[in-house]
Amino acid sequence: METDFLLIGQGLAGTALGFRLKEAGKSVKVFDRPDLNQSSRVAAGLFNPVTGRKMVKTWNADALFPEIIPFYRQVEKLTSKKFLREQGIYRPFLSIEEQNEWMGHSADPSFSQYLSAIHQQSQSPNLHDPFGGVMLKNSGWLDINPLLDGMRGYFGEDLILDQIEASDFQQEDGHWIIKGIKANSIIFCNGLGAMKTDFFDFLPFAPVKGEILEVKQAFSPDYIVNRGVFRVHLGNDLHRVGSTYTWHDLDQGPTETAKKELTERLAGLVNLPIDDYISQKVGIRPATKDRKPFLGKHPERQNVYIFDGFGAKGVSLIPYYSKVMTSFLIRNIPLPREVDIARYFNYI
Repeated sequence: METDFLLIGQGLAGTALGFRLKEAGKSVKVFDRPDLNQSSRVAAGLFNPVTGRKMVKTWNADALFPEIIPFYRQVEKLTSKKFLREQGIYRPFLSIEEQNEWMGHSADPSFSQYLSAIHQQSQSPNLHDPFGGVMLKNSGWLDINPLLDGMRGYFGEDLILDQIEASDFQQEDGHWIIKGIKANSIIFCNGLGAMKTDFFDFLPFAPVKGEILEVKQAFSPDYIVNRGVFRVHLGNDLHRVGSTYTWHDLDQGPTETAKKELTERLAGLVNLPIDDYISQKVGIRPATKDRKPFLGKHPERQNVYIFDGFGAKGVSLIPYYSKVMTSFLIRNIPLPREVDIARYFNYI
């Protein structure tokens, strides 16, 4: 059995890159262990053009965001499933000064494509937004599990549910032989699993633990509320609330500390009690020290690549960078320096 590319991991990164390569006419095999693929399956799935405490435009947003909705709509059509939710994101202002600053942004062409409206007054008595807020567009969230499950059907027999061990990697006549499959190239798309191999253990992954709640709470607007914590309406007064960020206790499961933190942050955003706690989930994000993903070719090993390190913003980053990576693999178009793993070759 032969293939052009053998991808390790069918999380969001491996799914998108495998799809791009097949669309380009290349043969693909994908190895995956769904029980190890918790980062994608637990992720909140937001795509948000304005992020952070200082409410700045997402890094590289002008390249990233034109790709997001068309890409996921294409995959929806392919799988006959619905998982993309285009929704406005409402971000309350913390001060009158911030309100004035965003009034200025509204006249800035570099921001206008992401701004739906600037509100100078509170949008609901159920919200803590005395200074109003900004309503963003070209935003929303992705229900990742139906996407991954739907794409299993797309890959069909090319998806192999099996664990690969270090001893499985064999080379023969310039090809890789893994569990009976002869591959021209192998690509690691398996999140933190890549960090645990002797291929890419030199890369500075910075794993981040994140916890998310699902709660019952009245007040279900048709937009996402996001400031200090995000609140996504899932239907029937059920909301996803998150997320925490910690670099400690990565092996520990859901914690009361995170539950308390998220509950307190939500109370500072929504002026209503939580009616019920439905679930609490935890995932470890494959983040990086410089918060830029890892794309590129191994400096010494023949035909070994990585497409990984997307952290908490994978939903936004992966549509664009899977296109960039495909062009690199097929047409040898150079990768942008800021994401090319060559930026770390001096540290090997």
